[in-house]
Amino acid sequence: MTMFDLTGRVAVVTGGNGGIGLGIAQALASSGCNVSIWGRNAEKNKAAAASMAAGPGKVDTQICDVTSPASVAEAMQATLDTFGRVDGCFANAGIGGGGRKPFIERTEEEWRTMFATNLDGVFHAFQAAARHMTARAEAGDAFGRLVATSSLASLFGTARNEHYAGTKAALNALCRALAVELARYGVTANAILPGWIKSDMTAGIMGNEKFVANVMPRIPVRRFGEPSDFGGIAVYLMSKASSYHTADCFVIDGGYTAF
Repeated sequence: MTMFDLTGRVAVVTGGNGGIGLGIAQALASSGCNVSIWGRNAEKNKAAAASMAAGPGKVDTQICDVTSPASVAEAMQATLDTFGRVDGCFANAGIGGGGRKPFIERTEEEWRTMFATNLDGVFHAFQAAARHMTARAEAGDAFGRLVATSSLASLFGTARNEHYAGTKAALNALCRALAVELARYGVTANAILPGWIKSDMTAGIMGNEKFVANVMPRIPVRRFGEPSDFGGIAVYLMSKASSYHTADCFVIDGGYTAF
């Protein structure tokens, strides 16, 4: 977690008050990075900040609904008022499959909800961060890191969660396109792909004997990941060492990592 000194850097972590997002925020803060956590739940934001109070990086929280452009704009301005700059945006917004319903039975509302939460939230956060980063680059301070949390489903597909896989695949494509567009500003764009992560959210799944016996063998995982794994990659991606590493997907459980 302390491979790179991020002292003075500032990172926004959306959805940073639980699971992978919290692991990313903690790793950044422990590496000297100042962190602004954007989340809807004030109590969770407060608890997340308290868990990082002993670290060298300053931690700030903002109430933010990433599906709302106005809310994102307010959170970005508040973060800039506090820290003066934003060097990285780690967009961890998203929800899972929302039930195992066949594609032909999906409703318009279900599709729009999935689209808004998994894709719109990242778009809004990335756009606000990129506007700031490119303006700063044009003033002679070129540095920026955009990272989205995607899913193995975006590479391997998933039956009856196809609308989820579709939004996550779109995130991967967005990162590749942004890497090309923003390279001249010194801004990189990447996606991190979680596999099966040990957390309170997956505890019920891992305890399902039929799932473990029938489904797990078909999922290309090497091992169960930990939220801290993603934190390590976040620290790497925020460092200058990652300036040549852009538009890649860093896979934890089923593939390769940044190290």
